[in-house]
Formats: sequence, C-alpha cells, structure tokens
Amino acid sequence: MRNAVIVSAARTAVGKAPKGTLRTTRPDELAAAVINAVIERSGIDKNEVEDVVLGCAFPEAEQGMNMARIVALRAGMPV
Repeated sequence: MRNAVIVSAARTAVGKAPKGTLRTTRPDELAAAVINAVIERSGIDKNEVEDVVLGCAFPEAEQGMNMARIVALRAGMPV
C-alpha cells in the first residue's frame, strides 16, 4: 500500500438498551452493513481494500475476538 486513503465513513443506527429494536442484532452484522454501505458509496471494488480498521468500545462475547476480521468476512471482503 502506497497511500492510506479514507474514502468514506459511516456509522450504525443507535438503539435503546436493553429493549430497543436492535437488541437481537449481532454487532458484527451491524458493522458488516456499515462496511457494505461505505464500499457501495465509494464505488471501489472490495478486492482493492487491503485493510479494515474497526473500533469496538466494549469487546465481549463475539466482539471479543478479531472483530475487524469477522466483520470483513461477513461483508464479503477477501481476507
């Protein structure tokens, strides 16, 4: 990679805890939807992406592993 470029940014919806509408949605599903939206908006090919950097404030359960890799796989990216 020669240059690091931020092509787009996005975020998930915010739900009310603990009984909000997103309570049954897995965090990796939400993040994969965000990555797919960013890729779609940017117009680049998923195969051109070399790295996925993802922040997770309170990693636990399925979030506690390699969240960026799990999300990239769910988004259909070649990792």
